[in-house]
Amino acid sequence: MMKLLLLGLLMGASLPLLAQTVPSQARPAVKAAGAHPAAKSARKVVAVPHMIVPVALSAEQLAVADKVVLGKIPCELATQVTISADGRTAGRFVLEIGREKHWMEPVPTSTGAVRLEDAKSGAVWLQLANKSMLMNQKLGKRMADACMNADQVRVAEAMERSHAPNLLDAPRVEVATPESGKDGIPRALASATN
Repeated sequence: MMKLLLLGLLMGASLPLLAQTVPSQARPAVKAAGAHPAAKSARKVVAVPHMIVPVALSAEQLAVADKVVLGKIPCELATQVTISADGRTAGRFVLEIGREKHWMEPVPTSTGAVRLEDAKSGAVWLQLANKSMLMNQKLGKRMADACMNADQVRVAEAMERSHAPNLLDAPRVEVATPESGKDGIPRALASATN
């Protein structure tokens, strides 16, 4: 008998709390015994925020979006990045690394590199001809480096085969020979142009 009395008291005490947290449209009509008419005015209606409509991308941003490589991209240290198109809006992407998801937006650059940013998390994806990398601007660190798809691997291998001149190397000096003039241009060619 005591248990039923306690259960009844607990249920009676929880009904006003339930009325405050559940919107009236979603709540079935339940009337508590001994409830005052003033209890109805104490009910709170919870407003649902409207969906935020993303801003349309510019022509420059859409041009950058066309260059983004989609799919699973292996990176160093056995890390993998997956980039897919965001199905909700054209030109935006979802980047996944581990359990993290970033909603990326293209950003035009002066260098021609593909840059995607998630302003909320600080994630930045840079896609170059020979590799890609994921950085976090807010934390100031790289999250993934040396990410390469098949095309980027071919470009990286070609760059290794044809070394660019080192800036610290001494410049090549043309030596004048008897067949050439002081400026290194062959005399026969120099006389034909004069």
